[in-house]
Amino acid sequence: MIRLRLHRFYKGELYTIGKLYINDEYLCDTIEDVVRELNSIEDKVYCETAIPSGTYKIILNVSPKFKRLLPRLLDVPFFEGILIHKGNTAEHSCGCIIVGENKVKGKVINSTHYEKKLVELLKDEKDIEITVE
Repeated sequence: MIRLRLHRFYKGELYTIGKLYINDEYLCDTIEDVVRELNSIEDKVYCETAIPSGTYKIILNVSPKFKRLLPRLLDVPFFEGILIHKGNTAEHSCGCIIVGENKVKGKVINSTHYEKKLVELLKDEKDIEITVE
């Protein structure tokens, strides 16, 4: 089993910054939408809300939207189609987890490199989960 862990360490008013680990080894930084208390679907702001903390199974499949192989989180409460993919800001997220290097305030850079690296590391695995904390 491969275990990913997303440690959110900055929860701002406009975005959330985290660090992504694979089997406890640091891989990259992340940017997401704002973390909000989600007790019901009414608490969610569409395309401006990060997924709830928790542990989720991951599969790799071809995204209908992006037309490439990407990690997809399963059974996320109040969300559908949550992926880990490239981008630069929380505006590129819409609930998804964006990978890269947080070297610019409010952004991640070198995102394509980390998306490709993550997919390569996961592509032959059958049992993958992520814990978001």
